[in-house]
This record gives sequence, C-alpha cells and structure tokens, in this order.
Amino acid sequence: MLDKIALALLIIGGINWGSVGLFQFDIVAWICGGQTGIVSRIVYALVGLCALWCITFLFRERAVTETPDKGELSHDSM
Repeated sequence: MLDKIALALLIIGGINWGSVGLFQFDIVAWICGGQTGIVSRIVYALVGLCALWCITFLFRERAVTETPDKGELSHDSM
C-alpha cells in the first residue's frame, strides 16, 4: 500500500515538473498558494521523500506468484 501511495505522489510530482519544464507553470504552487507557502513546501517534501522511497523499487526482486484460477505465472512488483 505504501508503495502505491509513494508512486502516486511521485507521478503527481513528475506531472508538476513536466508542467514547469514545458509551460513554466507550477501546478502545486498554483493550487497551494505559491512556492514558499507551507502547504506547497509540504507537498514538495512529500514528493521528494516518495522519490527516495521509489529508488528501492530498482533493488527489489520481483516475486513470482501463481494465480489460483488459471495457474499462470504472474510477476508481482508491488
């Protein structure tokens, strides 16, 4: 569950940075009252922490599980 939350916040951060790079528009700052606002800083910090957490995805081994209904192998990465 934590992995999915971290990934969702990282996607939000990526979309925000894409918006900054392409359109010079900071969505988080616009929604939360400027780049120096406390809410914006909290969002930026959470996205940064999630990015650090998601680095662990690179070093995890993928678990191979068998699906109960079809007997096929599936790869579970989260």
